[in-house]
Amino acid sequence: MTNKLLDVQRLNGWYDKRLVLKNISFSLSPGEFVAVVGPNTAGKTSLLRAISNAIISTEGSIYFADNDILGQDASDIVKLGIVHVPEGRHVFPRMTVLDNLRIGAFAIRGSISGKSFIERQEYVFEIFPRLKERIKQIAGTLSGGEQQMLALGRAIMARPRLILLDEPSHGLAPALVSELHLVLKRLHADGNTILLVEQNVQLALAVAERGIVLRDGEIIQTGSSSSLLNDPEFSSTYLGI
Repeated sequence: MTNKLLDVQRLNGWYDKRLVLKNISFSLSPGEFVAVVGPNTAGKTSLLRAISNAIISTEGSIYFADNDILGQDASDIVKLGIVHVPEGRHVFPRMTVLDNLRIGAFAIRGSISGKSFIERQEYVFEIFPRLKERIKQIAGTLSGGEQQMLALGRAIMARPRLILLDEPSHGLAPALVSELHLVLKRLHADGNTILLVEQNVQLALAVAERGIVLRDGEIIQTGSSSSLLNDPEFSSTYLGI
């Protein structure tokens, strides 16, 4: 598995007694950007939760950098370098922008000081200049788009080896969606490995190299983003073309 950062094999997942993931198998190489798309209730969010061990029962195998992480404590999975940015942002609303970013750094390194922290913070501010302008602002007073920037910035502060992104464009105005498009492309160009769940199929396949299509908890199609976009059946079903 030396060329695989994440390797998922024969994964099944349940909420209570309801099977929501069925025999899922795929892998990610270091630096790869893969999008998971499909209709509502397809199992996209459940897949990310299974990887980060958040509120789902699983069986099968999930290896990350040759570590068996299936069923490990979520905190231990974070320490290995997997950072999950869930839908809905989930910033700490009563804390400042800076303190939210500090928590991101602390989650992995156990430290919120030093040269590495400053360099990472400046990298976040380079990608999200508005966060620098609002560094002392209380996170709960930010706009929805700014909170999404902060949630992603906090994840970047952890120096992740894999970023799990769940519906980052949800609820954003079209102009902010375009801005997010550029941010995701920048993160990928900088070498980040990203697994993106996104209802906006056009956005997802515009930024990702490869797509995985889920329906009813099963993988029904995979391929490069260009091959999926050029598939008439896929375009008709998911893009309305």
